[in-house]
Amino acid sequence: MKNATLATPGGVAKRNTYWKRLTKNIWKNKVLYLFVLPALVWYVLFHYLPMGGLYVAFTRYKGVGDVFAAKYVGLKWFESFFKSKYASTTIINTLRLSLYALALFPLPIIVALMLNEIKQKKVKGVAQTIMYAPHFVSLVILISMIQLFFASKGIVNAAITALGGNAVNFMNSTKVYPHLYVWSGIWSSLGWNTIIYTAALSSVDPGLHEAATLDGASLLQRVRHINIPTIFPTIVITLILRVGSIMSLSTEKSLLLRNDVNMAVSETIGTFVYNRGLLGGDFGYAAAVGLFLNVVNLAMMLTVNFISKKVSETSLL
Repeated sequence: MKNATLATPGGVAKRNTYWKRLTKNIWKNKVLYLFVLPALVWYVLFHYLPMGGLYVAFTRYKGVGDVFAAKYVGLKWFESFFKSKYASTTIINTLRLSLYALALFPLPIIVALMLNEIKQKKVKGVAQTIMYAPHFVSLVILISMIQLFFASKGIVNAAITALGGNAVNFMNSTKVYPHLYVWSGIWSSLGWNTIIYTAALSSVDPGLHEAATLDGASLLQRVRHINIPTIFPTIVITLILRVGSIMSLSTEKSLLLRNDVNMAVSETIGTFVYNRGLLGGDFGYAAAVGLFLNVVNLAMMLTVNFISKKVSETSLL
């Protein structure tokens, strides 16, 4: 019935009017659309076009010749991965690090709330600069700093032995590795992540705090009943996005921090895909594992988004 309606003269006229109105709107705001164009091109080239490579996950492609000429193997690589001894190890290691980092999700919120209460602009500016600076430190430099501080003869062990303790081989410890991985990431991204919440807090009406103060509300009460409800939608959106990348970790960081001793806890899905695909040349197998990772991320994001929409009426979609 819908197609029949569109085929009528009235439907055609309505459709032509829509396209004329859209074209007129684009031309009227052409400058704004020009600003959006580079981002659109970037997404198409580096996010949508590569999706065609998902076909590799179902073939025996070895990186030579036409992708579509490779033999189709169906779900063979998925079955092979889940039956292998690497599946449980890589999945558990990935989830352990991701859930550890997710548990520290409230830290930027707490820091932003604390910064918001600093009234001296100079002090606040210095504090923000100190916290934001690590974000601009390259990953290679960050890992070099970790190795400098926590090596067998590093600064931390020098302090421990000076206090009468025994040196600890942090870099080779499977128990210490998760802490080094997660907390180094927190150190480098904490200040930058607070920008989102600091910006959201700037929309709080000062009159609400003044009225609450006159009514005898304490600082904690004002933060709880004024600041947090204001930034709550922002918190929900960032949490949904964070859960949506629950299976994604920095492969580069894992490769730089790993060694033969801590391999048991440092082998994640990302490093496994890197070793199997780029180093081993088994592109079909690696693509299948990477596709599995992305499907899990998408499912988690949609699930949390659905729950959030039902509970708080705040969602991405």
